[in-house]
Amino acid sequence: MQSITVKAPGRINLIGEHTDYNNGFVLPAAIQKAATITITKRGDDQMHLKALDLNDELLIDSFASLQKSNKQWANYIIGVIVQFVKKQKFSTGFNIAITSDVPIGAGLSSSAAIECAVAYGLNELFGLGIDKIDLALMAQKAEHEFAGVQCGIMDQFASLFGKKDQVVLLDCQSMEYQYFPLQLEGFTIILLDTGVKHALASSEYNTRRKECEAGVQMMQVKYPALVSLRDATISILNETVDANTNPLIYNRCKYVIEEIERTLAATEDLKSNQLLDFGKKMFATHEGLSKLYEVSCPELDLLVEAVKDKPAVMGARMMGGGFGGCTINIVASNAAPQLIEELTQLYEVKTGKQLQHYIVSIEEGANVIK
Repeated sequence: MQSITVKAPGRINLIGEHTDYNNGFVLPAAIQKAATITITKRGDDQMHLKALDLNDELLIDSFASLQKSNKQWANYIIGVIVQFVKKQKFSTGFNIAITSDVPIGAGLSSSAAIECAVAYGLNELFGLGIDKIDLALMAQKAEHEFAGVQCGIMDQFASLFGKKDQVVLLDCQSMEYQYFPLQLEGFTIILLDTGVKHALASSEYNTRRKECEAGVQMMQVKYPALVSLRDATISILNETVDANTNPLIYNRCKYVIEEIERTLAATEDLKSNQLLDFGKKMFATHEGLSKLYEVSCPELDLLVEAVKDKPAVMGARMMGGGFGGCTINIVASNAAPQLIEELTQLYEVKTGKQLQHYIVSIEEGANVIK
């Protein structure tokens, strides 16, 4: 039977958080941690799904019986298969075996890695010729419909389009993108994992989307051509949303508008290799996410506050949906071991929790490995 093995990575996002579903800009990169799947064609219409890390499996009798499962891991796979079935019937069923070393709940898009591995693998194995942008959109739709998270396009895009040692500036409105070399000579990207899982992340993520949409509706009364916060400015916000009457909506919109501007300015820092200026923008992003967008948590704030005045740390912020997960830190390589040791001790004293860390390298997006 024909078989293929595919790897699709998790991602980091250097700057541009919660901007993707507001039609803004993001600056992600694929990392070395990835979901790896093997897909093998069958002689019938059955689908056998196996999660090797969980020692769990699911048998689906036919394409007609595809539906949500009570096994959450399987829904990321089923959701993608359903998107393919809507477009085109498969010639046979298949077995899918999946393993992943992308930490779950760390804000590294472990779910998108699985979705993109499945989408990329099915497309390659069955020779369907679907382009990568459409694969990203299909994987995103799977997350919306089967995981119930109204995510933007960034996670799936980064997993499919990542390039080694490069970040990608994605315009989430036009889907145009541009690569920038990430020149980190003498610096290391370190992720510090709070160990706090995103208990609120899914519901609050969807709430933030609604709050942003409410702000857009207020602005449209005076500016009917305005489609999303991408089209807004701080002066438009000040004209149309009263910070005293609607402080919550005002703060949500203010953060997003400023973050879109910050992300574009940050690419100029990368072009001129101004890491210090880039890092200052990362700290500003965290401040906005914590105070205006309110998606941080005490553990994330503690880790960013602890490195803010350290000369060896160029920049740091919380990363991902929020309410847990990791901070991303750009650190002088020679100072990294001591910093990790200090923060590990501090974190245990302050929270009673063990601090995990991951050294990140920037790698290729989804690809066939066998």
